[in-house]
Amino acid sequence: MNRLTKVLAAALCVSAPLTAGAQQLDPNDPEDAIRISIKQNCSLKEGEDTVYWWHGKMYSRRAGEKDRHLFNMQGMNVRACDILEDPKQGLGFRSVSREVMFYLDPKTNEVVDTWVNPWTNEEVRIIQVANDPVSMNIKRPSYAYDEDGKPKAKFRSFEHNGYYLNGGGAARLFYTNPLAGDYQEYVGGTYHAMEFGTGASPVDDLLDASADHVEDRVISWARVSKWLPWMKMGDRDGVAVFHTAGMRLDSWDDLPDVVKTEILENYPVYVTAPPLDDDRPNETSWTVTQKAIDTWREEDAD
Repeated sequence: MNRLTKVLAAALCVSAPLTAGAQQLDPNDPEDAIRISIKQNCSLKEGEDTVYWWHGKMYSRRAGEKDRHLFNMQGMNVRACDILEDPKQGLGFRSVSREVMFYLDPKTNEVVDTWVNPWTNEEVRIIQVANDPVSMNIKRPSYAYDEDGKPKAKFRSFEHNGYYLNGGGAARLFYTNPLAGDYQEYVGGTYHAMEFGTGASPVDDLLDASADHVEDRVISWARVSKWLPWMKMGDRDGVAVFHTAGMRLDSWDDLPDVVKTEILENYPVYVTAPPLDDDRPNETSWTVTQKAIDTWREEDAD
């Protein structure tokens, strides 16, 4: 099959689901690897919203003292895929998304807006995670082939007992913190963290060429980082540890009530994914925190 024929075949597979009797997707084929990635992340139905949800806990770790359970957490990400075609690069995609994560009281499991720092005894205002957007591959979409038509997309999961598993690595983050000044290379302050993500999908579900998305995908996310800026820990020693588990939901309505209520009352835009042509730069907890602190300072100055 030549390249043009493969591109046209990819377009037909995206525009209309394959029949139940169709051959399974081949993880070793670059265009099927892209289809699998789209199924995991979003849906082969272009623009269809996909919701992932997770919950877990946040801990402190400081030398010489017992680790503390600071918060429970619940979060969600709503996303959609923009499916692309290129004469040389074949099937491709990018995804647009936004996500929130809320800090909950460890005893009541209610969303909390303030917190008494146990090390400073100061009551501080909590800045919930509300990143809009946190999209993927916006400037450089993922394609099956490179610009020279050579295979590019690879399937990186491994199979065990009927599941494809991915993870085991870490995102090692070390970059300029927007909350710090222009002299971080001399005095420190660079954002330094490590994030861990894993996932599992049923093999039959993932390779089913007639299915638009993966039904039963479970995930886990963890992070070890410096203190969150709203905690006002300054340069005190120690790290924050986050550990969560979650899954893909059938719809936004399947979110726990505590998450849905908070979103509807304070973050209504997070009910749906951004538009497919959204090209805004991604937000992070640090850029959102910077904006919140600047707003607080303006309010306090009035």
